[in-house]
Amino acid sequence: MYKEIDIRVTPEEARDEETIRQIVAEALHVHPGRIARVALARKSVDARRRQVMIQLRVGVHVDAMETRAPLFVPAYRDVTRGEPVIVVGAGPAGLFAALRLLERGFRPVVLERGKRVEERRLDLQRLYRSGQVDEDSNYGFGEGGAGAFSDGKLFTRSGKRGDARRVLEILVHHGAPAVILTDAHPHVGTDRLPRVMANIRHTIEQHGGEVLFGHRVTSLLLREGQIAGVVANEREFLSGRVILATGHSARDVYRMLHRHSIRVLPKDFAVGLRLEHPQELIDRIQYHHPGGRGNFLPAAEYNFAVQVGGRGVYSFCMCPGGVVVPACTAPGQQVVNGMSSSGRNTPWANAAIVTPVGEAELESLHYPGLFGGMEFQESLEEEAWRRGGGNLAAPAQRLTHFLEGRSGPGLPRSSYKPGITSSPLHEWFPPLLRDRLREGLACFGRKARGFITGEALLLGVETRTSSPFRVPRDATRLEHPCVAGLYPCGEGAGHAGGIVSAAMDGENVASVIN
Repeated sequence: MYKEIDIRVTPEEARDEETIRQIVAEALHVHPGRIARVALARKSVDARRRQVMIQLRVGVHVDAMETRAPLFVPAYRDVTRGEPVIVVGAGPAGLFAALRLLERGFRPVVLERGKRVEERRLDLQRLYRSGQVDEDSNYGFGEGGAGAFSDGKLFTRSGKRGDARRVLEILVHHGAPAVILTDAHPHVGTDRLPRVMANIRHTIEQHGGEVLFGHRVTSLLLREGQIAGVVANEREFLSGRVILATGHSARDVYRMLHRHSIRVLPKDFAVGLRLEHPQELIDRIQYHHPGGRGNFLPAAEYNFAVQVGGRGVYSFCMCPGGVVVPACTAPGQQVVNGMSSSGRNTPWANAAIVTPVGEAELESLHYPGLFGGMEFQESLEEEAWRRGGGNLAAPAQRLTHFLEGRSGPGLPRSSYKPGITSSPLHEWFPPLLRDRLREGLACFGRKARGFITGEALLLGVETRTSSPFRVPRDATRLEHPCVAGLYPCGEGAGHAGGIVSAAMDGENVASVIN
């Protein structure tokens, strides 16, 4: 007999297999000796009450092991002679689109402006040493996209796009740890995810597809409302099917689409600041214990959201045991993001604290028109660069001083390696958004006692959480309504947010191509 049941155990009990076996046997009213195996199906931490508990869903084999359905079984074909489909971008949307094309017998030709993850890692090291960004190889561009070197969080609520588990199983097939299949908030880590991305590339190439790096697409080939291919590196790549999966930081792509008179729509996007706390403080707050997480709990996370004047203020991309990193994609910009390794073992916790910006706000900020959102992003990034003093130093301020509207001496230690510069964020961050962030942060502090502290640091600026554009597409065919054969997808097209949802969107687009 096989049965799945839910049990609640203490963190200590969750680490002891024999204890779990006893609890499961008692729940099923059978002798422990009849339990052939207990397999973990789902795990989450419940810290809502003072006694922190672990919620487990387990699959129990009683008397004998039953054969269970296997995990993802690849059905990739040899597509050496298949019809080519151009995929622009090797982030999660592009790579998963390419894998789905292999299953369907099409030959993906992936064009990526950046470099392989192995070379990209070296460029990031040079970024820290020199303070100079390579415009095609950085935290935003290159194999794996923005997620490859910025955490690898895999949690999504995008059930409407399809089965998120399929994406997780494909990642496990390519080398991700199997624990992502059971954790409520799965996470690979920036130290492990690049290898997984490289393995996906190998799968594409071994089955006859191509992945070409250093190929920035600069133009589209159009014939009477139909896509005919693209131009990259002054070379024409011909295909009547092009999947556009370029990510939310590829600003030149939006300008290219506009130049070709291809419809692009402005949409709301979020901006804010990156907030960094000591991780032990977040542990104490979230686990309701002066000793923090102890020996049996993971580094604590938080997730806050509140409405301020009809607009949201919320935490995003929370990185327990993580670091803050420079996420700019061109010189003269200062952008921050967060990431964690698989161990989540640094002394810091960080998260973006952001609020939406739409057409009404942009009008009041004097950034009207189609490109107003992008121009506003750029202006904030340039101002942050200037305020930080250049060379990737981040303008920073104590959380308490930001809320009180004053400057003060000294800053707490930060994980941000290029360095921080004391700056009165409250003076130069746009007042409309600053006041919204202040009220939201104050509300978070009322929910979590101790959250508002002089030990916490705000760093500027967080502007790359989402795209300021949506590239429209037909709801069924997923093609652009004005260009047959052009398939916008992923975060850059405004149809996803995060690794898993972007991957699912890429798969969905590749599934409708004919």
